[in-house]
Amino acid sequence: MSTAHLTLIGKPGCHLCDDARAVVNTVLEQLGTEPGAPEVALEEKSILDDPALHELYVEDIPVLLINGLVHNYWRIDPVRLHTALLEVR
Repeated sequence: MSTAHLTLIGKPGCHLCDDARAVVNTVLEQLGTEPGAPEVALEEKSILDDPALHELYVEDIPVLLINGLVHNYWRIDPVRLHTALLEVR
């Protein structure tokens, strides 16, 4: 079985970050019931705790990475995320 590593980059008090977290959690709940879906590890990082992330993403949060690559930023589309996770090998 494959594993997808998701990294949600944002900051406290960011309403778009809260929305993104809700979308990610909903998609992960849906994936949990699908045969053949990858295991998913989710990590959250704050741009306030990491100067390098702040420099890279301060204008783009929230940012969602899949296996270290930018999947999306600002608004996370649940269908696009679901499809991308099913394609992880």
